[in-house]
Amino acid sequence: MSEIFEWERVLFGELEPGFLLEVAFRTVIMFIVILLALTFTGKRGVKMLSIFEMVIIIALGSAAGDPMFYEDVGLLPAITVFLIIMSLYRLVTWLTGKNKRFEEFIEGKAHRLIKDGNFSVKTFKKEALGQDEFFAELRVRSVEHLGQVRNAYLETNGELSLYFYPDSEVKPGLPVLPELFANKSKTIPAKGLYSCTFCGHTKEQKKGTAKCTVCAKEEWVEAIDTLRIN
Repeated sequence: MSEIFEWERVLFGELEPGFLLEVAFRTVIMFIVILLALTFTGKRGVKMLSIFEMVIIIALGSAAGDPMFYEDVGLLPAITVFLIIMSLYRLVTWLTGKNKRFEEFIEGKAHRLIKDGNFSVKTFKKEALGQDEFFAELRVRSVEHLGQVRNAYLETNGELSLYFYPDSEVKPGLPVLPELFANKSKTIPAKGLYSCTFCGHTKEQKKGTAKCTVCAKEEWVEAIDTLRIN
């Protein structure tokens, strides 16, 4: 049975002092692995925090938790982890300030998802953001259709920034309300203004079928032009 305040055990646990070198190596490797994993997962998985901030939280949280609960994990390895992580934090922060491309790789960059009331199709495809999820974000901001939105940007922290048309410039657009969007169909029931359900392109269509001139899709829903209620 271990004695209370057996200092060699308190400081090193069941490990040899030389194991600190392996701790340093493991910390560097896992820091890189976590950073790359979160970078390629996409910023929607870390909303409200940058990828780099999430790496710091995960790494420091794990390093702080294990020594509190496990007898065979000493304090000095955890302290070593903290020192290395904070050193890496300073290094990465310095590099992001010196190199724009490195900064964009670590923090990401804002992407425009809506331009002039239509989806920016190429940008939207790149983002890990489903249409239903995006529509929900718009509805939370009191948006009924894309014709109310001049531009929308997905920021580096996962937040959505919206810039609206003034009431006098609102135009017919793709409805984001579920009960209206559910009426989408490849068959246009009557002549009128319709929006492509994929890209939001809106134009007058005749009864029958039609192919979108922007994205080549063939599914349409009747456009609406209601004003936004603040």
